[in-house]
Amino acid sequence: MGNKIHMDTEKPNYTLLDLIKYFLKLGTTGFGGPVALVGYMHRDLVENKKWINDSDFKEGLALSQLAPGPLAAQLGIYIGFVHFGVLGATLSGLAFVLPSFIMVILLGIAYQAFGGLPWMQAIFYGISAAVIGIIVLSSYKLTAKSISKFEIAAIKSNWLLWVFYVTSIILTAVTQQEELLLFITLGFIYMLVKAPPAWVKKPKIASFFLLTTAGLSSIDLGKLGELAWFFIKAGAFVFGSGLAIVPFLHSGVVNEHHWLTENQFVDAVAVAMITPGPVVITVGFIGYLVAGMTGATIAALGVFLPCYLFTVIPAPYFKKIAQNKSIKAFVDGITAGVIGALVGAVVVIALRTIIDIPTALIAIGTVITLLYVKKIQEPHIIVIAAIIGVLIKLL
Repeated sequence: MGNKIHMDTEKPNYTLLDLIKYFLKLGTTGFGGPVALVGYMHRDLVENKKWINDSDFKEGLALSQLAPGPLAAQLGIYIGFVHFGVLGATLSGLAFVLPSFIMVILLGIAYQAFGGLPWMQAIFYGISAAVIGIIVLSSYKLTAKSISKFEIAAIKSNWLLWVFYVTSIILTAVTQQEELLLFITLGFIYMLVKAPPAWVKKPKIASFFLLTTAGLSSIDLGKLGELAWFFIKAGAFVFGSGLAIVPFLHSGVVNEHHWLTENQFVDAVAVAMITPGPVVITVGFIGYLVAGMTGATIAALGVFLPCYLFTVIPAPYFKKIAQNKSIKAFVDGITAGVIGALVGAVVVIALRTIIDIPTALIAIGTVITLLYVKKIQEPHIIVIAAIIGVLIKLL
């Protein structure tokens, strides 16, 4: 089978260079978060250019949803793999992530140079409130999509996922921490209830797995090592797309390691909103604030390496994996916990960001605008909020 997914005899009607150019362009101009980016890829590559057929695209999307890490980046890596194997996957992924990585570094340099100045603080005063509105709406959509619709019948049939979700909201909001072990446990419980795998009957394997995952946090590393390990965990264990990584980053970066203040963290999320490409690229900005260019590179590599490996390694065997009910149930259980943690984190961050009537109005206005004005996208709102922040603070 080699590196390619299909034994296609016909050659692709595009070159690897064409694909790299496409992902460079998408990484430079693709706003709107993971769902929008996936939509652009389908429109451009399946419908218009016909480079990828619909079944390959759907397989890539399913694998990206099953594996942890940023959804749009994984799909880009998978699309590169379809006709050009590991080299295509690597170069497509790099081309997609690189433009926004460069942008967040430049913003990090500007932020460090001017962050203490009143006009910069005024800009982020408005932006931070808008970001809360955007995350609130994303949380609502992710809940409806990944757990169930907000209807009594749907909630009844998915009651266990809702229990996981609510538990995770409460724990995250109260402790202001995100527990990786909790998510893995929820995944296991849901898998055991819904589709217990054969190896559960072999307790030695199960207990060995739990012991190894439980011992992961006890390794002693220097600051850059700590940074690398933290972001590798973020990339390897965060399911759900885009903003699902926010609570994990918040608990580690702000509460556990004290690398950033609360305000700096919300500003980092805002930076991800105003740049194109994957939302997860906020890790480059965080890494830059913590340890300069080295920190930014380590953070980005740490988050994207697991998602790259989780895409490239199972790709040739994906049809088997996709049909495995135990794996699907495990991922469903984890996802319910992760999205609950996102909602819990929104509560924690909002309490510290919404500090007065103007910020509350900006946040509420953001939600209403995104719900009812289809032509206005997140980046437009961020710009408007920045202008409002400046007007309120400086005039």
